[in-house]
Amino acid sequence: MPSVPNDLAATVRLAQDGDEEAFRLLYRALQPGLLRYLTALVGTDAEDVASETWLQIARDLNTFAGGPGFRAWATRIARNRALDHLRHQRRRPALPVPVEALADLPATEDTADRADEGLGTDAAIALIAALPRTEAEAVLLRTVIGLDAESTARVLGKRPGAVRTAAHRGLRRLARLLAKDDAPLVDVAGAERVVGPPVDVRSAAHVEAGRAWR
Repeated sequence: MPSVPNDLAATVRLAQDGDEEAFRLLYRALQPGLLRYLTALVGTDAEDVASETWLQIARDLNTFAGGPGFRAWATRIARNRALDHLRHQRRRPALPVPVEALADLPATEDTADRADEGLGTDAAIALIAALPRTEAEAVLLRTVIGLDAESTARVLGKRPGAVRTAAHRGLRRLARLLAKDDAPLVDVAGAERVVGPPVDVRSAAHVEAGRAWR
């Protein structure tokens, strides 16, 4: 059995052939990041939307043409399910930023590192969700899901250059928020810096909806 996510393409092929263990491995590899991304989109309904997402992934798995783009393909399904959910609920995605939660964020001198290190917390997801929508999605898809600029562009229906710009601006805003006015802003490197493995998730569905996404 191939490892995940190092050999994701091979695992997808096995899952398409009906290997249940391979499908479970795909779920374990993608679900943590998807749940955090969906939390930023739909708040406390994230787990329900994630369940709908995996039902569609299972149903449509054999339509995936193969190659390295499975993570982006699955994320696009999740995003479409979330947008359908929002249209049905007739509300905007939102997350609050509890003042007490901000005190628990990392307090180092480098705000770029602070942004990276804080992305694994619910408070940081709330901060990202408070960004303008395009920036928030670009940051989430690149840092939480681990997509490159080209894959993120396919998910969002935008050009890679626009994605890089949005991610860069979003990280700069996030660094300012994390600085909390008590440390100098350190310029965040270009969007290529944020590409990395999916962030682990422990609890996301408890984050309450509140402040509207601009």
